Order: sequence, then C-alpha cells, then structure tokens
Amino acid sequence: MTALKLTQIGNSVGVVLPKEILARLKVVKGDTLFVTEAANGLMLTPYDPALDEQLALGREFMREYRDTFHQLAK
Repeated sequence: MTALKLTQIGNSVGVVLPKEILARLKVVKGDTLFVTEAANGLMLTPYDPALDEQLALGREFMREYRDTFHQLAK
C-alpha cells in the first residue's frame, strides 16, 4: 500500500503520483486517468469506462449478425 499526500497545486489540490505507480498504470505526463466507483471505494484507471460499454455493444452486434459478416467477408 502507498500513502499519498494531498498538496496545493495552484488554486487546486492534487496528488503527485510516484514513478512506480505511473509505471504500473502505464501512463506518462499528459495522459488521462479516469476515476470510477468500485465495490470498495474508487478506482483509478487509464481506460475509459464508456469505451468498455461501446465495445460490449459492438461485440453483441457482431455476434447477432455473425452470419452476415461471414457472407460479406467472402
């Protein structure tokens, strides 16, 4: 577990993430992180949760029209 301290950054309050955490998240300066609700608190992730929903809908669509896509691929 890593404890992070809140610090004043201009007119805002922020957290400075150590290099180890940035490496585990596979993010660099300028990347976007998303905070989502989790069962036991909040989750910080570089993956857009809205994109997961879109991918799931796309997979469902492709599964429904699998035969059509197979015919088009010929």
